[in-house]
Amino acid sequence: MGIVTSIAPIALALIMLGLGLGLTIQDFKRVITTPKDFSVGIICQLILLPIVAYIIVLVLRLPIEIALGLMIIAAAPGGVTSNVLTKFANGDVALSISLTAVGSLISIISVPFIIFTSADLLGVTQMSKEITMTGIALKMALVVTIPVIIGMIIRSFANNFISSNLKVINKITGFLFLIVFIAVWIEERENIFNYLAQAGIAVLILNIVMMILAFYIAKFFASGNPQKKCIALECGLQNGTLAVFVATQIFDKVAYVVPTAAYALIMYITGFIFIYILRDKN
Repeated sequence: MGIVTSIAPIALALIMLGLGLGLTIQDFKRVITTPKDFSVGIICQLILLPIVAYIIVLVLRLPIEIALGLMIIAAAPGGVTSNVLTKFANGDVALSISLTAVGSLISIISVPFIIFTSADLLGVTQMSKEITMTGIALKMALVVTIPVIIGMIIRSFANNFISSNLKVINKITGFLFLIVFIAVWIEERENIFNYLAQAGIAVLILNIVMMILAFYIAKFFASGNPQKKCIALECGLQNGTLAVFVATQIFDKVAYVVPTAAYALIMYITGFIFIYILRDKN
C-alpha cells in the first residue's frame, strides 16, 4: 500500500484545510444556540453508528479484515460531501456544517477509541508496528485538527476571497478524495473485486440502516424536517479519506481499506436516492 500510504495523509490534510476554510466561529456557536438538534446528530453519529456497525459484523460473521474496515468507516465523522448533499436535499446546512466541524475535531479521540475497542472485542492482533491509541490520536491531530484551525485562521484574514471561492475549494477537496480511491483501486486491482464482493453487502446495510434510523430518531427528537434530512445524511456520508488514513496507519493489508472504498461508492448512490425521495417534503 505504498502509494496509498503516501497519498492519504497529504490528501486528508488538504481536505481538512478546505473544511477549515469553509468554517467560522459561528459554526461552533450553533452547538450552544441549537443544542437539541446538534445533540441528536452527534449521538447518532458517534454512538449509534458504531453500535449498528458492530451488530452487522456479528450478524454477518464478517472476516476480520472486512469487520475492522467496517468499524473504521463507522468511526469516521461526516465529511464535506454531507454538507453539499444536505443543501441539495433542502436540509439544515448550518447544522450539517456544525456537525461536520465538531465531529472532525472530536474524531482525534473518538476514532482511535472506537477502532481499538472494536479490535479488542473482535480479537484482532495484526496491528502494524507499535501502534497505540495515543499515537494515532497525535497523527490525526496533525492531519485533521491543525489543518482545520489553519483554514479557519486563513478564512478570518481573507473572508471575502474565501467565501467567493468556496465552490472551487469544495471541488478541489472532492478531487483529492477521488485520487485516494483511485490509488486504492490501482494498487489492489487484482484483489479489489473479491474484497468488494465481501464488503459490499455489509456497507450497503450499514448505510441504509443508519440513514433510516437517524431519520426516524430525528423525527421524534429534532426540531423539524430540514434537521431530519441533515442528521440522516450526516450519518450516511462518512469521511472516507480519514478512514483510509487511519486504516493505513494501523494495518498493513489493503483489505482493511476496501470497506471504505465500497462505502464511498455506495453512499453517493443511496444518498442521491434519499435526496430524491425527500427533497420536496417540507
